[in-house]
Amino acid sequence: MPTPIPPFFNPQTAGQIWRVPYQTRATEAQAYAHTHSIPPAHTDRTRVCLLAIDVQNTFCLPDFELFVGGRSGVGAVEDTWRLCEFIYRHLDVITEIAPTMDTHAATQIFHAVFWVNAAGEHPAPMTSISFEDVEQGKWQVNPLVAKSLASRQSASPNSHNSDPSEIEDFARHYTRQLSDRGKYPLTIWPYHSMLGGIGHALVPAFEEACFFHNSVRTSQTRFEIKGDNPLTENYSVLSPEILNDATDQPIAKKNSAFIQHLLGFDAVIIAGQAKSHCVAWTVSDLLSEIQQVDPALAQKVYLLDDCTSPVVVPDVVDFTDAAEEAYQRFAKAGMNIVCSTDSLEAWPSFPLS
Repeated sequence: MPTPIPPFFNPQTAGQIWRVPYQTRATEAQAYAHTHSIPPAHTDRTRVCLLAIDVQNTFCLPDFELFVGGRSGVGAVEDTWRLCEFIYRHLDVITEIAPTMDTHAATQIFHAVFWVNAAGEHPAPMTSISFEDVEQGKWQVNPLVAKSLASRQSASPNSHNSDPSEIEDFARHYTRQLSDRGKYPLTIWPYHSMLGGIGHALVPAFEEACFFHNSVRTSQTRFEIKGDNPLTENYSVLSPEILNDATDQPIAKKNSAFIQHLLGFDAVIIAGQAKSHCVAWTVSDLLSEIQQVDPALAQKVYLLDDCTSPVVVPDVVDFTDAAEEAYQRFAKAGMNIVCSTDSLEAWPSFPLS
């Protein structure tokens, strides 16, 4: 039977900013675990991970920089309250919650300050920069940024791209690689998920659910940081978009430790934002790793379809169809597309203890 949703949870707060009362929730969690006879997570015979991708204010609250509204306009808010309810109903099943956190600084390849045109103007948010744009000089690396990054790189041991001209060469290589590998073109995103800012934080309702789960199950929430490399996008928590520069020297690396961690669970449940970008890219990377090990392992991945939404900017871009195509590919490979409100017994081959 599902565990009861605690009386303090109010779905209406899923789209709001507020302070989680940690000590109160910790005390309530202890009583909740006792009342409902919920054992600590380390005793689970079936180990289940909930991978919650980028459930952060910057993506999930309507007044923030990259709110993922989907076609409904309220997507991420409703996704968050459904995700919180799912956590509370299955506190005794979820062994670990692993939230990813998109983490950025101002000077990164997908932010406007990185680029200028011939007039010295920065691209507007949501501008798409192709290899042809860079090759033809429509957009070029901001010389001040190139000098700044080169200075920082040269101060690091075993650094690459330590000369401003090498940063410019890398930009051409980067956009060419995105095109050659069939990835999304480089998008200039609004400044978002800025480290140290309120947009970077988890949505309070979801943070509270993680904290309560942690306290009820004595299971440390596992936070995974991604996206802080200035020279590459990092939609997937498992791997950045580009790993090497034009000379095949590494500029980033896969998150191999986390990949192995996920594959060690009996089931991995995935939700979060955005379905068309960070969720789809993470699942795609996980599927690639699974297919190298054992394609049958795809069957232990469950995608919460009602707890994720695609990027839609009205009259600008709509990634809904791309997201659905990706999910169809995942299902064809053996992953399970499920609904958070269905019983786990109704999920295909879900490994209940």
